[in-house]
Amino acid sequence: MTTRATVNVDGVPISYLSAGEGGPLVLLLHGTYWSRVWQPVLDGIAAAGLRAVAVDFPGFGRSGGELTLEMASVPALATWLERFLAALGHKGAAMIAGHVAQQMMLDGKIEVPRLAVVNGIMYDSWPVPGVARFRDPATAAATTRDDVLAARRVSVVKALGRPASEAEIAEYLDPWTDPRVARSWLALAGAANNRYTMEMLPALLRSKTPKLLVWGEDDGFQMVDYAERYAREIPETRLVRIKSAGHIPMENDPKAVAGALAEFFAAER
Repeated sequence: MTTRATVNVDGVPISYLSAGEGGPLVLLLHGTYWSRVWQPVLDGIAAAGLRAVAVDFPGFGRSGGELTLEMASVPALATWLERFLAALGHKGAAMIAGHVAQQMMLDGKIEVPRLAVVNGIMYDSWPVPGVARFRDPATAAATTRDDVLAARRVSVVKALGRPASEAEIAEYLDPWTDPRVARSWLALAGAANNRYTMEMLPALLRSKTPKLLVWGEDDGFQMVDYAERYAREIPETRLVRIKSAGHIPMENDPKAVAGALAEFFAAER
């Protein structure tokens, strides 16, 4: 059963969803949304004997704090996740899903024996135009909470890739009604830079860590073409395509996504 809990990291209350107890840890990371994206698949992952943990970054979802530009880069988030794992009391290896997971694996401070990316960012796919415009400090400074909320609504409706009720959309959008969370999203957008993913390439091309890509084929934000290229070029990579699914395939076919992730991560045992 999925539950939500809080742990203090650097004195800030950090919220996370978890399912399963006692098994190997699988850390699930969000991108520009929040831990809610993983909710449909947590129990399915845990059923494979794994402990699934989906964290909200500072200033996102149900976590406290607020991201700044300095905190929001991919390397900075990877370093922060090391402290989150320490606050959980976790020691040793951690299997991870999320684009920041690539940075953690390459940093080598936490052993990452298996890595998954679900409709994440790679190569020069980031930032998409709707996010890139907020890299301009003047644009970000002139953007209000209501502006962020409106932009997030458009994004969520498109990302879900299926009809959604107003109540479901409101649930996804709820964190951004807080100006602090809206500012954190703007910081994440402002820090968006594809140089981080491009700089990973030489090390990724040498990496022997098993990697799984799970991709909604109809994603209009992160095209499946990028995943296909990654699977061709990066060693030890397998691609699972989710048909009729968008940017959040967990919402379109939770059984297929949970099954692919559970099989991949449980193989470590």
